[in-house]
Amino acid sequence: MIAIIRTPGKRSFGFLMGLTAGVMITLSFLELVNEAWQLAGFWTATLGFGAGAFFMLFIDMALPHVRFGERENSPDSVLDTIEPVRFHGPPGRHRQGQFYRRNRIHNPKLFQSGVLLSVGIAIHNLPEGFAVGAGFMHDPAFGIFIALAILLHNIPEGIATAMPLCKSGVCKWDSFRAAFLSGMVEPIGALLAALFLSTFEGLIPAGLAFAGGVMMFITLDELIPTAREHGHQHYTAIGIILGALFVFILSGLFGV
Repeated sequence: MIAIIRTPGKRSFGFLMGLTAGVMITLSFLELVNEAWQLAGFWTATLGFGAGAFFMLFIDMALPHVRFGERENSPDSVLDTIEPVRFHGPPGRHRQGQFYRRNRIHNPKLFQSGVLLSVGIAIHNLPEGFAVGAGFMHDPAFGIFIALAILLHNIPEGIATAMPLCKSGVCKWDSFRAAFLSGMVEPIGALLAALFLSTFEGLIPAGLAFAGGVMMFITLDELIPTAREHGHQHYTAIGIILGALFVFILSGLFGV
């Protein structure tokens, strides 16, 4: 909704990206990895964290997508080989016809990049949901705490999803819906993690550390570089600090 109402400026974007990076870093080390360490020792925490980080590295290398406006790995060739989208002539299907009538795409390549960006955020949201599911299986209050912290992190992701679609000519409602659906992948990940860990309860500490590794990789590989490149450096630093303070306060309020 923020992206639809008003496009954030450079300072606002840097601040928001820094805020989400601060949340992710603090949540990963202060809560997830630390909790796994206390529950099962340093080997479980170390191996779980490493497995989560390398899992996300594999996902990024294996699946072509766009993340926060940056093409990753092979998407350059993928985008170049996609034929330009044509929005003229009678639609072949009823739903396609509705889409054509609602939207006037004036930048097909930006539209295609926006679609790949939505896919990329959905891909990253699935393992982020693992953190919520693993936290809830450890302790319901801990799971709610994780969910609230990630809620703040998801605001810039929603902006990054809706913004290129709006700029390409997609109507506000369809841009909002794309951001909403990419975000809804996260509760699916939480549900899958909860179902898995309800059967294998002994893996809960490893699941917490795994989620910490996932979140740390996303932060270092995506959030901070994007914030430094496209945002304002000082506002990014302020956002990181305030994101960390938010997690500190939230942790104290929940007593976790």
